[in-house]
Amino acid sequence: MRLGKWSRFAVLGVLLAFAAVIFAGCGGGDGKSAEKKFLNIATGGTAGTYYPIGGAMAEILNKKIPGMNASAQSTGASVANINMLKDGSVDLAIVQNDITYYAMNGTEMFKDKKVENLRGIATLYPETCQIVTLEKNGIKSIADLKGKRVAVGASGSGAEANARQILAVYGITYDDIQVQYLSFGEASNALKDGNVDAAFVTAGYPTAAIQDIASQHPVRLLAVDAAAADKLIAKYPFYTKTKIPAGTYAGFNEEVEAVSVMAMLVATDKLNDSLGYEVTKALFTTLDRIQSAHSVGKLITKEGAMKGMPIKMNAGAEKFFKE
Repeated sequence: MRLGKWSRFAVLGVLLAFAAVIFAGCGGGDGKSAEKKFLNIATGGTAGTYYPIGGAMAEILNKKIPGMNASAQSTGASVANINMLKDGSVDLAIVQNDITYYAMNGTEMFKDKKVENLRGIATLYPETCQIVTLEKNGIKSIADLKGKRVAVGASGSGAEANARQILAVYGITYDDIQVQYLSFGEASNALKDGNVDAAFVTAGYPTAAIQDIASQHPVRLLAVDAAAADKLIAKYPFYTKTKIPAGTYAGFNEEVEAVSVMAMLVATDKLNDSLGYEVTKALFTTLDRIQSAHSVGKLITKEGAMKGMPIKMNAGAEKFFKE
């Protein structure tokens, strides 16, 4: 009989110990710290820029933050990434800052679909609005585009919004040009074939689509002058001024004033400020790893990480940059 009592106590003790282990594994206390150690980062297509940058970020976070389990996943890029942040399927995302602005304000492709809980972690590197034409077309400025056949980007894309906004500061509307809704690749072919006169391309330079044109025809990039850029930035705070260096494309040896949108790292208000600080510190004290992942990584700096920030920042991230 005494053995039976001992056995019952022993079994009870084992069960209590097991329950304690399970409780501890769930995070104890409020459970938040354990939950927040899993971060899924939305990037872009595997052939693009966002994917290797996001992969490097996940690697850094896993190495620098104790208990972190971060992973990067290939996605449809900016617009898709905002929607994944909204539905909670990812925790961080690389997104163009203009797309973030549209989502936060319910405009352009997010008209009547506002996403109000987005928070900025950092802006990363410029994606430049390049307006390319062939030298033989005789187009020297944006003002010369009136009456011309202009590829403005795919319908509903960020590039198309950039084209419309840039044309507007020069007093040009779509009624003044022959609009062609073409992707970068389609625009490249149309320019080479003489089916369009100029094309808007928003991408980090040098851009493969423009390099392809320049390899076969002398090209010209059209400038967005400083006065026009100031007007644009006053209306749309996500733009920044950029200079495209001479010689970026074969045979075109002039520096060109331009504007850029910024690739940025975005979270939601579900990412607490403490982890926001940890994430930001880990990334911006290990920039060499990001730089080795892709050439645009060299343009990511702590000093430039709030340039073109279009939304409220995660307080922890903001604290790091102000230290």
